[in-house]
Amino acid sequence: MFDIATSGELLAEFMAEARGQRFDASGCFSGPFPSGAPAIFASQAARMGARVAYAGRVGRDGFGDLVVERLRGDGIDVKAVQRDPERPTGTAFVSYQENGSRQFIFNLAHSASGQQTLNEGELEHLSACQYFHVMGSSLASPGAIEILLRLVERVKERGGRISFDPNVRLELVSNPGVREALVTVLARCDLFLPSDADLDWLAEQGENADATVARLLSEYPMSLVVLKRAAAGCRAYTGEEVIEVPGLSVAEVDPTGAGDCFGGALVAALVAKRPLPVALRLANAAGAHAVTVLGPMEGCSNLTTLERRLAAAGETL
Repeated sequence: MFDIATSGELLAEFMAEARGQRFDASGCFSGPFPSGAPAIFASQAARMGARVAYAGRVGRDGFGDLVVERLRGDGIDVKAVQRDPERPTGTAFVSYQENGSRQFIFNLAHSASGQQTLNEGELEHLSACQYFHVMGSSLASPGAIEILLRLVERVKERGGRISFDPNVRLELVSNPGVREALVTVLARCDLFLPSDADLDWLAEQGENADATVARLLSEYPMSLVVLKRAAAGCRAYTGEEVIEVPGLSVAEVDPTGAGDCFGGALVAALVAKRPLPVALRLANAAGAHAVTVLGPMEGCSNLTTLERRLAAAGETL
């Protein structure tokens, strides 16, 4: 049995070297970097010692080789990562603006990633896990939604748990069926990992974050909500107590993937039976470390690195 399994987009990412780089003008881009939100999550969890399995699809091209070799090199089971003989590996181009925001151009829907399928053998292979992780960015098309919901149901049938990072994007939510899929996964998850923006999307009129979480815990069977607050750290809600853990101060180089690393470290720590306060500190350290390195998966870290970063901040496990 795997500790953690996940499924979703796999892509090669290119990052603009200059701030404010426009996509309608020539410029220099660094890359390719292996990427994909669930892949970053999986890499972080695997580097901390968790047994991780992945399902996705890439092309039979150099970018696909890059992504698969990174997953395999991190010790991730790639038996369910398919190679498409006709479609290229998905790509993303990212430009950072002067105000810190990001602009993207994605090629996923018409790439190998958009053609992912799931047969019964792959379904059985992936569902033998303690945690199945769903990333909201992966709920991008009817086909992807069908795959993820099948996996969620099979994992629940086998007694596994669902972790869910909604990663709500307004441009994604407008697609047919996406809003409904987000709510469906929300109703099935055990561990919910929203950001402040995600809670804003779920809030009812007049609710603050605490009130929104209290309502979600009462309406759905989730047992733990961890609010990701970027540099401010995190806040965990168990229904019985609230645990606040401050963030670590670091020099930011690239924020891409920080939330994914936070989630991967948290679930890996929980699988390893670490106490919740310890798991939260490790997750904070993983998110903080991720932003200090250029590249979406380049900031994934092992346990030794996280312990050193916590020690440097005066924290011990």
